[in-house]
Amino acid sequence: QVQLEESGGGSVQAGGSLRLSCAHSGYKLNRPAMAWFRQAPGEEREWVAVIYTSGGATYYADSVKGRFTLSRDNGRNTVYLRMNSLQPEDTAMYYCAAALYISRPSSPLEREFRYWGQGTQVTVSS
Repeated sequence: QVQLEESGGGSVQAGGSLRLSCAHSGYKLNRPAMAWFRQAPGEEREWVAVIYTSGGATYYADSVKGRFTLSRDNGRNTVYLRMNSLQPEDTAMYYCAAALYISRPSSPLEREFRYWGQGTQVTVSS
């Protein structure tokens, strides 16, 4: 059963913006960390951003810092990723994930995330 569901992907031109959403389908999600990963064709999956339940601290990969903004609406059981100034290099399948424990808060690892959504496609043309 899908535990996290992404939405908001689409096709935009370079410089455009999109907002991705991640919501739990059945009940209010309560996890220590929720993050976004992405995977471009022929590339390895990479971490994009993470937000922590306690305190709401956020961290971003260098490639998106200053352009992407992560937020969480606990009342709506939803995490949002606002992506501005999109570049062709941002083209990828974007995945939402949740983890119970992250050893280094500013540098979460893929293997630490137990719960995953099925992804939403983002395509940026130039």
